[in-house]
Amino acid sequence: ASRPSRRRRVGPHVCFSGFGSGCCPGWMLSPGSGQCTLPLCSFGCGSGLCIAPNLCSCPDGEQGITCPEPPGTCGEYGCDISCNHGGCQEVARVCPLGFSMVETANGVRCTDIDECLSAACEGLCVNTEGGFVCECGPGMQLSTDRHSCQDTDECLATPCQHRCKNSIGSYRCSCRPGYHLHGNRHSCV
Repeated sequence: ASRPSRRRRVGPHVCFSGFGSGCCPGWMLSPGSGQCTLPLCSFGCGSGLCIAPNLCSCPDGEQGITCPEPPGTCGEYGCDISCNHGGCQEVARVCPLGFSMVETANGVRCTDIDECLSAACEGLCVNTEGGFVCECGPGMQLSTDRHSCQDTDECLATPCQHRCKNSIGSYRCSCRPGYHLHGNRHSCV
């Protein structure tokens, strides 16, 4: 008689580690068989079915990372479920401030909004990830409101040997009587 094999069959999608075995990422135990055959779709499949890790089969016959849901309580991007005092609640999926949600072939993703298209910078607007910064030209500095530009008083840094006259965005040197301005426009001779 043949000896029964000591290794029992554990089914597909099982990963072995130092801690024993468990379902591979993207799979979970199916309640009936106790085998790792239930795929997980982290974005949810809405009205469709999860057929493989992060692959949904949708009622319209399409396949993707998630299925479009009829707009409901969660808005147009579907729901994420979060824990709330021991219970579950559905939360609308949203993007961080400064990003907008864009639908792509494999689901939705957040893309940076170019605030410079609508920002009111007096000088130059520089788009950054999740926001923007205003910059001012030479001889000007950003006001405390971070949007408008104000003149820098270059004369405070005493660039001229004798006299300094500040102007918007610039300055001019002059000399006391008996001297004339050097070719470098700063020294007096």
